[in-house]
Formats: sequence, C-alpha cells, structure tokens
Amino acid sequence: MARIDELRLMAKIARMYHMQGLRQTEICERLRIHQSTVSRVLKRAEREGIVRTTVSLPSGTHTDLEDALQSGWGLDEAVVVDSLGDEEQIARDLGSAAAFYLETTLKPNDVVGISSWSAALLAVVNSMQPSQRGKNTRVVQILGGVGNPSAEVHAAQVTRRLADLIGGEATLLSAPGVVGSREARDVLLKDRFVREALDMFPAVTLALVGIGATQPSRGLASSGNVFSPLELKLLSEKGAVGDICLRFFDRSGRQVVTELNDRVISMDLDQLRSVRRVVGVAGGRRKLAAIRGALAGKLVTVLITDLVCAQQLVTETAAGEGVGGSDARASRRAVRTQ
Repeated sequence: MARIDELRLMAKIARMYHMQGLRQTEICERLRIHQSTVSRVLKRAEREGIVRTTVSLPSGTHTDLEDALQSGWGLDEAVVVDSLGDEEQIARDLGSAAAFYLETTLKPNDVVGISSWSAALLAVVNSMQPSQRGKNTRVVQILGGVGNPSAEVHAAQVTRRLADLIGGEATLLSAPGVVGSREARDVLLKDRFVREALDMFPAVTLALVGIGATQPSRGLASSGNVFSPLELKLLSEKGAVGDICLRFFDRSGRQVVTELNDRVISMDLDQLRSVRRVVGVAGGRRKLAAIRGALAGKLVTVLITDLVCAQQLVTETAAGEGVGGSDARASRRAVRTQ
C-alpha cells in the first residue's frame, strides 16, 4: 500500500496530465522532478486505481460484434455497418465504410485486385477521397468486364476510378466475365491484353471483392455476364450458395465443380486464397448464405457487412457453427504464405 504522500503525488500528477492536459515535460518543470519520475508515477497511478480507462462507444458502432465475428469466423478484421435500408442503401453504406478502410490501410506498392459488377464496390469508389497514398500501386480488374455496351462502363469505371483516386495505374481485364463456351474462353485467353491482366493475378496483395448470391444482382444481370436460369438452377442443385468473381462455392466454401466454370474469365478461388488480404464487401439478408459460405471457406480475411448479417453470423458461431477463430486464422495464414 502506498504511503499518503506517495498517493498525493500520484493524484496530483494524474490530474495535471489527464484532466488539465499538461505534457509530461510541463509537469516536470512545474514540479521540478525528472520526466522518468512522472512517467513512473503515471503508470503506478493506473495500478493503484487512481486512473481508470473507460471507453464510451459512439452510437452506431459495434465493436463487440466485430470482435465476435473475428474470433468466431477466423477473420483478421471485421467492420459492421449500422444500415437498415434496402439493398441499394446497404450497398452505399458498405461502400462508404470500405472506402474509409481502404484509405486508411492501403500500403505503398500494393497491387489491388478488384472485381467488377458489384454495387457496393461502385459505392466504394464513389465514396473515396483523392489521395496519393497509393501512387506506386496498380489496380487490376480480376473479373472480366466486357458485356452489354450500356452497362460495361460500370466495370471499367470501378477499376479506372479507383486507380485515379489513389494515384495508381489501372490494368483492365478486356474480356467478358462469362463466355459462351470453353473454346471461346481459350481464344480470349490468348489475347495479349487479357494475358497481361491474368499474369498480374499472382502479384495481387489486396483483393477487394463483392460476394454474390446465386441469383444475380440487377447490375450483374444487366451486364450480360450471367448464366441462364437453367444453368443457375444446376448450380443450386450442386449446392452453390454464392460466388466471388463468378466462381461459385457451396456452404462450406468449396468450389462447385461444373463445366460452367470453364466459361468464366476471372481470378479463381485457389488464387483468391493465396492473396494475403481479401476484403469482402457484402450485406443484406439475400446474401447471408453466400457470406456464410465465403467465411466458412476462408475466402476472405476482412469482412465489411451490415448489422443484421453480423448479428446472425455471430449467433451461429455461438451455436457452434463458426469455423474456429485462432485455428482458422492460423491455417489461412499458412495457405497464404506457402
């Protein structure tokens, strides 16, 4: 137990530092003591309970849910957005949150892969502020964006605008996301500009992806980069619950193997798993099964989602349906460093 004179000094220094906002050097001058003494006394004041740290969470933040998502599903990071609107509003809100995440975590010389035809990813670039933070970065389109002429501007816009906003260079994947046959895909893969984009896939250090449900979004449907209703029915019968870059997976995150996969031009799921940081941006009840499958298959390392989806996913981990936090993170890191 500290003596009363020691307690008095601790209280005085703690008040000057924490309540009056004085720097340690100013306290040294006023009390004529050494700075190391001030530092030592402040640490002891915490141990004695004179100084206690409290965090008052602002309205609309959900750090408890984020922590639970991270530990329950083996994520490196989770961002939960308080959005209760329709799908379009959720996409805008998630896009705004993802833009802030990207602005604050982008590293020099990152190679950013971005999938096209996602309303949330379009909202990302619409929300971002211009910066030279990524002036040495490259932005690579990892899902073919050629399709309906009235809609394909969306795909090119996402890639080019992101590159412009961060001061980087864009590499477009000048091919459709879905072609009519395997033979047509093989012909396109020989194109020099298509090859240039595909050859960049192993260099991607950060992938920014949407997570799609088996039924395509309105934007994707308008692009023409979709399978027919009969083909989508086949995927569902095979257990597909969602897709990333038009690569479909089941509830465990395993790829659904059909001949349709041979008609897609995009980063595949094995390539995606080798990317060190994969940011999945998706929300809304319609996509819950797809998000769950992507998490179970360790297809994303960072999830940006809405409050309703987050609550449901955390409820499932509490019931033992998650993938095991620390073990999942460790196994995923092992895959990404091989």
